[in-house]
Amino acid sequence: CKKNGLSLKMQMGFNMTDSTVHQQLNYYLSLPQEQDVDIYSFHINSTVTSRYAITVITSRVANRLNSSKEIHFQVKIPKNAFISKFKLTTEGKTYDGVVKQKEEAQQQYSQAVSRGESAGMVSSVGRTLEDFKTSVTVAAFSKVTFELTYEELLKRRLGKYQLLINAQPMQPVADYKVKIQALNCINWIDVYIQESPGISFLKVEGELATHELGSARTITIFDKEHMMVNFYPTREQQTMCKRCSENGLSGDLLIIYDVIRPKPSGELQASNGYFVHYFAPTDIQRIPKNVVFIIDKSGSMRGQKIIQTRLAMLKILGDLTGDDYFGLITFDSQVQDWKPELLQATERNLDEAKTFVNMIKARGGTDIDSAVLAGVEVINSHPRQGSASILILLTDGDPTAGETNPESIQASVKSAIQGKFPLYCLGFGFDVSFNFLEKMALENNGVARRIYEDSDADLQLQGFFEEIATPLLTDVQMNYVGAENVTQASFTQYYNGSEIVVAGQITDNSLETFQTEVIAISKHNNVTYQDSVSIIDFTDVLPEDENFIQRLWAYLTVKQLLDRQLTLSDHEKEMVRKKALYLSLKYKFVTPLTSMVVTKPQEEQTQVAHKPSEEESKHDFSMNGELSSNGFNLIFLHYKTDHLMLSTKEIHYYDGQKHQIFTWGQPKKHETDSLSLNLLQNNQMDVTMGTVCVGVLRHEKDGDTFLWPVVKQPPSNMHTKSVLGVLHLHYTEQGSKIKLKDQETKATWSTATDYQNSSTPTVQCWLVPFQFALQGELSDFKVLQL
Repeated sequence: CKKNGLSLKMQMGFNMTDSTVHQQLNYYLSLPQEQDVDIYSFHINSTVTSRYAITVITSRVANRLNSSKEIHFQVKIPKNAFISKFKLTTEGKTYDGVVKQKEEAQQQYSQAVSRGESAGMVSSVGRTLEDFKTSVTVAAFSKVTFELTYEELLKRRLGKYQLLINAQPMQPVADYKVKIQALNCINWIDVYIQESPGISFLKVEGELATHELGSARTITIFDKEHMMVNFYPTREQQTMCKRCSENGLSGDLLIIYDVIRPKPSGELQASNGYFVHYFAPTDIQRIPKNVVFIIDKSGSMRGQKIIQTRLAMLKILGDLTGDDYFGLITFDSQVQDWKPELLQATERNLDEAKTFVNMIKARGGTDIDSAVLAGVEVINSHPRQGSASILILLTDGDPTAGETNPESIQASVKSAIQGKFPLYCLGFGFDVSFNFLEKMALENNGVARRIYEDSDADLQLQGFFEEIATPLLTDVQMNYVGAENVTQASFTQYYNGSEIVVAGQITDNSLETFQTEVIAISKHNNVTYQDSVSIIDFTDVLPEDENFIQRLWAYLTVKQLLDRQLTLSDHEKEMVRKKALYLSLKYKFVTPLTSMVVTKPQEEQTQVAHKPSEEESKHDFSMNGELSSNGFNLIFLHYKTDHLMLSTKEIHYYDGQKHQIFTWGQPKKHETDSLSLNLLQNNQMDVTMGTVCVGVLRHEKDGDTFLWPVVKQPPSNMHTKSVLGVLHLHYTEQGSKIKLKDQETKATWSTATDYQNSSTPTVQCWLVPFQFALQGELSDFKVLQL
């Protein structure tokens, strides 16, 4: 421990039997060095009908061995998508995934894990993608086909829709599929887009949109409403992209487009008793805005976070226009107003504000409650007719000063804003309680967005502000005659480049026309958009896609119900949860309330796919260890396919194909695309895996040799209940007691050996119960396997 930070010395989970560790290590050493599995076909087919995308990934794999083999299927899908189908076919038999209530499926999942069987899962991987993983045992010289379907409604941002497709079949594939101008196609992606008002532009970007792969991509324009993108790389081309290798393709394709908007009243479609209304008028004068930025400058923002925040704020301030008014509030344990009132975005005021931003320094605690209430007061004290007010909070941590109870903060903020303007909450990194921010934003007509701790964090902040920088309408109300079960139809503000989407059920069967009305406030006056369309005119939908509007309605309804339940009382929450669960099961969506169970060919085995919430996201990096009397006997680090095992004698590295052994004390530097290992003379090793940097020291004390880890750069996208996740604790001293958040405990002033340094100095520190420091019991930090 350290007096100035109470930083913990243990940095990982622990406890495992020697025999299990040796089995784990032997497993790594016995993995085959050559490809025994042939992914001979990998297809992605996406159909977008009026912004609703249904994507099917099909992988065909052959076991070339003369013995049975466990075959893995792993793909990445967009975070906003719901998996709706999964099936595997082997030896002429198809096994379909069944969507069940999560609690019911979880029991089967636990039983499968307890039997030592692999279980399918969906986990978060970074900003925009989730991993889907599963496996099946395939007989000798047999084949298996995996087919995964997922669905999503494309959201319009900054005047464009983006369809993200990740292609990573893991090795070069060979699929001799006869296609015009694509004979001997190895690997293909087809994207078909149908937009009834017409497509205004379409382009392809992403990691696979390189010059070297240019001849593999084609865009076919059938007419203004129907277009297709094909990606058919040759075997040679599959190794040409930036992230490609001898193992084949690895990267994203980004299909970017927008649609023609002939009517300001929007685009209306209906089929089989369901409708969808897309509303995105453009010929409207922008509304001047009143924007207050509330910036966290507590101690945890120190370093790169505060630097990137300054950079982003300087750019954002430069983008304000002369009829905008703005305010700046910074906070740590106390709140500091730049000015007590809103100021016009004149050149002089902006220059003064930029000087203030450049002087922001990080220190102290986190008083979110007082800061947000101060922002509300600035806006309420300076009303402007014909303007749109916006409140933006940026924070990287939980409340630790002032009012620290999340429910109390949410209640006071909601009472102060009273629905007059939106609150947007930006959570910087993974130490922040995102559920807390999300609920507070949703209760106040805003949204929460995570800002990832990467080199472009300042660009992420700027990008978010660009989305809300140009309000066009306020108090938007969408009305539909003869409809019910309508999705959200009231919106505080509508921004240029975005789109309002409303769907519902048409309940009046006697209607010959379906009427819509949109009432809103523009810069100068109240506006009304009306439309009346004959129901029999809705005949443009392709027969095979005639249910897409119903599925779009179900998708949007479930998404909004899941958001709503965050803001409701327990009784109301349960009712909303039941409705969301009912629709998830009916339409076979894998959501946070459901899981997909797949019965494997062995029949007694099951595996489960579930969709994580933002707080449940799991990531590619993990580190665990086995404790000895003084430190650790063994430490295991995993990153994607890289595995590193450290014992007190040597270091074993396995990259998925090759196994290498390094010895302590012998200087050695080893680098790959995903790992940098640096062995130093003084029994110290530094390793970087992805964005994570860990140092490990080898100590000898009283005849005992042990290892000690030091987390130098934590995972940028980590939020987990583990010792690894407890890097810094902000506490206050109150005599012989220590206060952490809203808890208090007795503490003893003592000394401890600091094994984070090779010199092992003795430092003074407070001794507290580990349950208090770790905010959990010891059992919470044990792992079943390394």
